[in-house]
Amino acid sequence: MKQYKHLFFDLDHTLWDIEANAKESLHELYFQHQLAEKGVDNFEFFFERYSFHNTKLWDRYSKGFIKQEELRWKRIWLTLLDFKMANEKLSKQLSEDFLNILPTKKNLFPYTIEILTYLTHKNYTLHLITNGFENVQHQKISNSNLKQFFQEVITSEASNSLKPNKEIFEYALQKSNARIEESIMLGDNLEADIMGAINVGMDTVFVNHLNISANIQPTYTITSLQQLEDIF
Repeated sequence: MKQYKHLFFDLDHTLWDIEANAKESLHELYFQHQLAEKGVDNFEFFFERYSFHNTKLWDRYSKGFIKQEELRWKRIWLTLLDFKMANEKLSKQLSEDFLNILPTKKNLFPYTIEILTYLTHKNYTLHLITNGFENVQHQKISNSNLKQFFQEVITSEASNSLKPNKEIFEYALQKSNARIEESIMLGDNLEADIMGAINVGMDTVFVNHLNISANIQPTYTITSLQQLEDIF
């Protein structure tokens, strides 16, 4: 087995439960902005539509088709349109409030703190590579008690690149002073995390929380974070 030294984690959907945290945040805003009285009469459907539009827009953003600011507010705008509400001002206010509340949430996937503690005690050097927004991601890490575990936090903004592009991985290796043969990428996204890392020659762990079928072959696959103890 390879002797890894540097473990590069993805953040959202891998360690930090963005679905749970986004739902909590939007639920607060749903009542704060009295959306039921404005015509958004079903929160569960509201969240379902938000998740749908957010996924599509993130895909467009990661491929360079739209800018960050457009992603931020249009996911709310398109969600409100599904309720026949064409309200740009409200969309932008909800977007701003959402990004203020979201990073304060602390829901992590089961065994996150335990596995990061375990890996740290085994003298692995841990880093993060994330496509998330710089300020928001650092707040998430700090508020959810993750900051202590990571030496370097590489964001798409800081690297001027997005996973799966090779430049963000090369930037991460350079910034962390890590050699590729001693490094491994751990993430939930087959295209961004796994294929991106494979394309620069890095080993991978597919963190398959949803137990989906994979059309590419990572070095390792796990369905729970505790299973990392069998690898490292």
